[in-house]
Amino acid sequence: MAEGSKLVIVESPTKAKKIGGYLGSEYTVLASVGHIRDFAQPSQVPAKDKDAFGKFGVNVDDGFKPYYIVDADKKKKVTELKSALKKADEVFLATDEDREGEAIAWHLVETLKPKVPVKRMVFHEITKAAITESLTKTRDVDAHMVDAQETRRVLDRLYGYELSPVLWRKVGPGLSAGRVQSVATRLIVERERERMAFVKSAYWDVDAVLSTDGQEENSFTAQLTHLGEARVAGSKDFDDAGQLTPAAQKDNVVIIDEKVAGALAEELTSESFTVESLGTRPYTRRPLPPFTTSTMQQAAGNVLGMSSRSTMRAAQGLYENGYITYMRTDSVTLSQEAIRAARESVTQEWGERYLSAAPKQYATQTAGAQEAHEAIRPAGAHFQNPADLASSLPPDQLKLYTLIWRRTLASQMADATGSTATVKLTASTATHGQATVQASGTVIEFPGWLVTQGKRASGASGANGASASNAEKDTVLPPLHEGDVLNALSVTPQSHETQPPARYTEASLVRTLEAKEIGRPSTYASIISTIIDRGYVYERGRALIPSWLAFAVIKLLEQNFPQYVDYTFTAQMENGLDDIAQGKDTGRDWLTRFYFGDAADPSAAQSAEQVHAGLQQQVAQLGEIDAREINTIEIGEGLAVRVGRYGPYLEDSEHLDAEGKPKRASLPDTMAPDELTVEAGRDLIENHSDGPRVLGVHPVTGGTVEVRNGRFGPYVALVAPPTGDEKVDKAAKPKMASLFKSMTPQSLTLEDAIKLLDLPRVVGTLEETNAETGEITTYEVAANNGRYGAYITKTGPDGKSENRSLGSEEEIFTVTLEQAKELLAQPKYGRRTRGAAKPPLRELGPDPDNGKNVTIKDGFYGAYITDGETNRTLPKQYTPESIEPAEAFRLLAEKRAAGPTKRKRATKKKSTASTAKKSTTKKTTARKTTARKTTTRKTTAKKSAE
Repeated sequence: MAEGSKLVIVESPTKAKKIGGYLGSEYTVLASVGHIRDFAQPSQVPAKDKDAFGKFGVNVDDGFKPYYIVDADKKKKVTELKSALKKADEVFLATDEDREGEAIAWHLVETLKPKVPVKRMVFHEITKAAITESLTKTRDVDAHMVDAQETRRVLDRLYGYELSPVLWRKVGPGLSAGRVQSVATRLIVERERERMAFVKSAYWDVDAVLSTDGQEENSFTAQLTHLGEARVAGSKDFDDAGQLTPAAQKDNVVIIDEKVAGALAEELTSESFTVESLGTRPYTRRPLPPFTTSTMQQAAGNVLGMSSRSTMRAAQGLYENGYITYMRTDSVTLSQEAIRAARESVTQEWGERYLSAAPKQYATQTAGAQEAHEAIRPAGAHFQNPADLASSLPPDQLKLYTLIWRRTLASQMADATGSTATVKLTASTATHGQATVQASGTVIEFPGWLVTQGKRASGASGANGASASNAEKDTVLPPLHEGDVLNALSVTPQSHETQPPARYTEASLVRTLEAKEIGRPSTYASIISTIIDRGYVYERGRALIPSWLAFAVIKLLEQNFPQYVDYTFTAQMENGLDDIAQGKDTGRDWLTRFYFGDAADPSAAQSAEQVHAGLQQQVAQLGEIDAREINTIEIGEGLAVRVGRYGPYLEDSEHLDAEGKPKRASLPDTMAPDELTVEAGRDLIENHSDGPRVLGVHPVTGGTVEVRNGRFGPYVALVAPPTGDEKVDKAAKPKMASLFKSMTPQSLTLEDAIKLLDLPRVVGTLEETNAETGEITTYEVAANNGRYGAYITKTGPDGKSENRSLGSEEEIFTVTLEQAKELLAQPKYGRRTRGAAKPPLRELGPDPDNGKNVTIKDGFYGAYITDGETNRTLPKQYTPESIEPAEAFRLLAEKRAAGPTKRKRATKKKSTASTAKKSTTKKTTARKTTARKTTTRKTTAKKSAE
């Protein structure tokens, strides 16, 4: 790119390249690659400033002033920007127009200290027209927005650095508490608690397939709703304890059991059904507003199965390459240009009859909406059709662009219209009086905006992936009139069971966070990613499941810092940051109240009852915390989960082992907390206990053979018989052997255990003759199991050995001497030499994105999913046999979208010379290195001069 006299600075190289293509040769466009400076870690604060900044990297006694540093990996970038600045007569800061972008712009000014005019460019899409217009409408950096962003960073630093050490001491090392992440984790934990406490209730009803003429093609299904005057119970009539709700009891709702349902079905099969009433009402379904950040994440999760992180990554790519407008926004407003473009696209795609009568403008309803951006929409004055972008966009970006394009066009389209009919029919029973059945059906007469949804146009699913109501299902009723008599083709009893509250998905969690005003939509992706990466939450399919570690962390915070995981308090903090961004408050005053308490603010005229303690005081006055109690989650009947140093385990305080200690059992990684019932816990304790299970006596040594569970898995142990000397018996260590992968502690027999303990197994001996000397050497051949699998070894009289791998662990006991000779005659494969490839554990079929065959393979670190190019470790909640292909494809797509993992290069430490010889060698090397460095510098200087 040619250098110009006007310097434009953006955040990312992609954005720089795109904008640079729109500007003339007089502009130089460079990327800062995010922030160029950040808060110092306490360890990075110089000694002279330790007293003021050392604890947080923030001086809490001087207006919460942060200590900023330019990280080592940013110094080269700062040098590059300063060099470009020397040649510029004007600087344009073109970072994103949100708090983060505003702060990046401010840091650029503070670090580069330009002596030429500085102007802030503002645009919401990266198109030539928008960029050109923004050059004529520049402004200054918004100090209030910068204050709000810095306040948020200080707030998160204080929160994390004060509360995280409490978690280290009482739960486990390396844990962290986050202002919004902890609250999001609490939501997921509370939902799991509801599921654990939920009591299922069984109820029955009856489905009747009715027809006007006895023909199946003219039939429809009606469901039993009343017996006599009593309404038949449905799922909404039961509470979480499995009892009828007060409202249902007041309505005299009747619960039908299996016996009654069966009798009704038998009686109604031969009865006629008479139409008692028939009602029809108009059906109208209006389009939804254009996307905000939150609704885009929800729709991408529900419709496309994309995680929030993948969605925002794809949206960032679309924005930076000029395909959509800015993707961090709370606004549903469209510009007049966008409305014209949307209506133009609707006319071209489906015709004018699908347009709304007049242009539609939407108002933002979200409380606390902070950004003044436009809604997320395709960029430009004319929208690009997704079909034209199929070859130029990656699959995830194309799917997301299509979703945005459809939603934007739909917002300017006509309502879907039709009619909903409801019919009630009655029939007599011999033992239960009159039975009433009901059926409803919706007919879409004009699809309107639903044509943008493809298969969802029938009303089965909403534009943001939400399920349609029962009234919108595709039931088509034949022409009917009151008094018509119909016959039943079949009547079937139907069993139902109430279901616990659904677990959160990323989409529903985002919706809940937004509804409670916790965090901001632009941060939701990072919030969810953080709690997953920290091990507080894991995914099963799309459901978010809390770990037992999360239960312990939330329990500690709820009992000792309830205010900081309170939903209302967290929302108020966000509103406080909004006030700062709007200039209604200052970060210094706000942080003073938060950290030191309301009493520290002399302007707050409050009574003693209204004064709240700050974070500093609450941590300082923290009483003794019972770590054992915090890390215990009661299951019932003496069973409890304990979160230990090496992970969670189950403990039964009512049943003791031979040593008088509570029985313990490991918890399967695939078992969700709500699945650990008392019955399941008893089964684990009895059949999967960590305590030793005696298999019998070793026939040779007389020792006791036990199967145990250890930190690295199950193993067998041979405990020597007692000698009578307590010290000797206590010091004696049992002989141990790991179980094969195909073995389980429950199915292991004494015979199998003895075979394992007797390893290595001697296969036989072989003799080899030296061709030169004629000397004969005898080698012992043995089979054994090791860290890298089953193998045979050939050992000579000098102790030297040679190994070859076996195909499976079972071959250890079956390999013959002849087979061993054949293996030993083959070339040896070292650890770094590729041997025969292992067959895949499972074939999943072609990937829907790229058509490549996807398999699950066994790698050094466990099972992984691969299409031959992209690999994804199989999450611990799945097994190669249990994971659904669709879920595997989704995991692989996320890994592809994330791109390759960046690995840090290891830095070798220089060794200290300990001898004169080493010292001399080191000096010589140093001289050579210096010479090379000098040469390099001269070469670089020469290139610069050229």
